[in-house]
Amino acid sequence: MDIPHLDLQDLDPLSLDQACSQWGFFKLSGHQIPAGLIQEVMTQTTQFFQQPRERKQQIARSADNAWGYFDAELTKNRRDWKEILDIGPAVNHGPLAGSSPQWPEQAGFKATMIELEHHFHAVALELVGAIARSLGSVEDLTSAFDDHSSFLRLNYYPPCPDPAPADADFVPAKGELGISHHTDAGALTVLLQDQQPGLQVYRENRWHTISPSEDALIINIGDIVQVWSNDRYQAPLHRVLANASQPRISTPYFLNPSYNYDYAPLAATLHGDEPKYNSINWGYFRSQRSQGDYADHGEEIQIANFSR
Repeated sequence: MDIPHLDLQDLDPLSLDQACSQWGFFKLSGHQIPAGLIQEVMTQTTQFFQQPRERKQQIARSADNAWGYFDAELTKNRRDWKEILDIGPAVNHGPLAGSSPQWPEQAGFKATMIELEHHFHAVALELVGAIARSLGSVEDLTSAFDDHSSFLRLNYYPPCPDPAPADADFVPAKGELGISHHTDAGALTVLLQDQQPGLQVYRENRWHTISPSEDALIINIGDIVQVWSNDRYQAPLHRVLANASQPRISTPYFLNPSYNYDYAPLAATLHGDEPKYNSINWGYFRSQRSQGDYADHGEEIQIANFSR
C-alpha cells in the first residue's frame, strides 16, 4: 500500500481532500522543477556532507543562530541518526531573532539552494490555496506567509551499524532511527529525496514505508493544517529509518507562517460545531518546539496543548 499520487497541473479537489484526510501524505508530480536543478541539488548536498566534520563545523548551528550545520538533533528527546544543514532567511524579530544563513564555501551551492527554495515555496503556496478550497474556505490563507519563517533543510543519513527494524515500535527496543516519530509543526512540508527508501508514515496501527518515485515530490501536511481543518485533516506521524549499508539524502522545505500569525480552526470547517482548538500563536509555538532540538527539555509542545 502506497500513499496517493497527485498531479499539480491537474489537481482534483476530491483527490486532494481524500489524500489529506486519509493519509496526510501524497506524492506530487507536475511540479515543474527542472530535472537539472534536482540533480545539482543532490550533487551539491552529497559534496557538502562528504567533507570532514571539522569543515562542516565551521558553519555550525547554535542556540544563537538557528541556521547552519548540526549533527546532534533530538526528536522526542531521542538522538537522530543524521546530519543536517538548515538554511533560512536572516531573522530580525521573533523567537529566532539574530539568526542568519551560513553558506559553505562550495562553488554553486548557494545559488542552487536559493533556486530550489524558490520553486519549493511556489509549490507550497499553490497547495495551501488548494487545501483551503478543499476545506470549503474562501479565506486567503496564503497571506499568512507574506512575511514567512519557512526554511530549507538538507538531511544526510549516514550508514548505521545498528538500525532499528522497519516494524519497530514507536520507541524501538533496540537499534537506531534516522528520525523518531513526530508531526511537522508548520503548515506543510515539500520533500525531495533520493531513491533510497527510509521515510515511514503511521496509518491503521502500523508503519508504512513510502517508496521513492523518480520525479515526484513528497508532500505532508503539518499541525497548522490540522488546526485549520478542525481535525478533518490529521498531521501524520512519520519517521525515518536508519540503514546499515546505504546513506540517504533528503531535502525538506518547511512552509511556516510569519511569527506573529495566530491560527485557529477555519469558520468553513466548523459546520455548527465548536472549534477543537484555541487560537495558537506561531512564534510562541515555534520557539517552544525548537528548544527540544538541542537538549532534553521534557515533553515537546503539541497542538493538543491548545485543544478545547
